[in-house]
Amino acid sequence: MVPVFYIFAALTIIAALSVILQRTPVYSALSLIVVLCSLAVLYVSLGAKFLAVIQVIVYAGAIMVLFVLVIMLLNAGRERHTEGSRLARWLGVPLLAAFLVEILSVIWNGLSSGAVAPPAPDAGPAAVGALLFRHYVLPFEVTSILILVAILGAVVLAKKQL
Repeated sequence: MVPVFYIFAALTIIAALSVILQRTPVYSALSLIVVLCSLAVLYVSLGAKFLAVIQVIVYAGAIMVLFVLVIMLLNAGRERHTEGSRLARWLGVPLLAAFLVEILSVIWNGLSSGAVAPPAPDAGPAAVGALLFRHYVLPFEVTSILILVAILGAVVLAKKQL
């Protein structure tokens, strides 16, 4: 099972890079579907079959249908190359460095402190929900705010084009 994990982990990373580097939004969305499906395979290889099914049904199914619908609704074609702003040039590298430091510190603290153990592979939705709402409430709420900001940004971008 270990080679399957490494193969699909590499596929996930390559497809995630493809999401970022594609110039056409439809190809980027298709690459994101590959990422989500390969993550489902990783969940199965780790023994979390419930999360794998939810990953495919909710994310690769429903969310990606919504993304493709929005892409088609906005009639997004190829991206045009534009010059970045001065603010983006000056703040981009420091913010990227701060982000990488934060990610590495979270990984380091999680490995050294023995973070909250995930539910057993045989655990059902109740164990996943209890873990999510007892130990990971703040990240769950921050994610919901991030999704709200993304929706507002999409509305603002769509409104400017009309």
